[in-house]
Amino acid sequence: MSDGHGVTNIVIAGLGGQGIVTGSDILAQAAFLAGYDVKKSEIHGMSQRGGSVSSDIRFGPRVHSPMVPHAQADFLIISESSQVLPNRHRLAPRGRLITPDAVPQLFQGDASQHAARMINVALLGVLSAHLDISETHWMDAIRGQLPEKLQAMNLHAFRQARGIEALFGTLTGEVRPRPTA
Repeated sequence: MSDGHGVTNIVIAGLGGQGIVTGSDILAQAAFLAGYDVKKSEIHGMSQRGGSVSSDIRFGPRVHSPMVPHAQADFLIISESSQVLPNRHRLAPRGRLITPDAVPQLFQGDASQHAARMINVALLGVLSAHLDISETHWMDAIRGQLPEKLQAMNLHAFRQARGIEALFGTLTGEVRPRPTA
């Protein structure tokens, strides 16, 4: 997906403390490593108090503005369900919504205690299946943006989410978890 000029528009939104800015830094770095022109913008709001945070990332052959135009996001990544409604208007008519519902298997049992720290990277794993950015570039970007002590679990979450997307096909949009047998 991209606009008529080959630019892909992505909005990542959630609450302060969920790693929205870090997730957008990883995405921007992966796109840059893949050879794209990249622009990024952030709105922090009351982020230190758990308020809304969003980041626009645009990449393609040539990008002139960091802001995703109104209703032009090819992908809207939401890490907290309360942020779907306030950000839904940013999604293009044929855009895709990616929420934690896409990766529920990753955050069950013992892993759930670490979910909040990895949800942004897991959602990038789902997104990665839809973008022309190699897994190597994603891995390098994750390593470059996260401290060494957080890399292993985040790389694992990314790969699992990318694998879930490949296994089940498109898990974006108004998707609910698949029932287990």
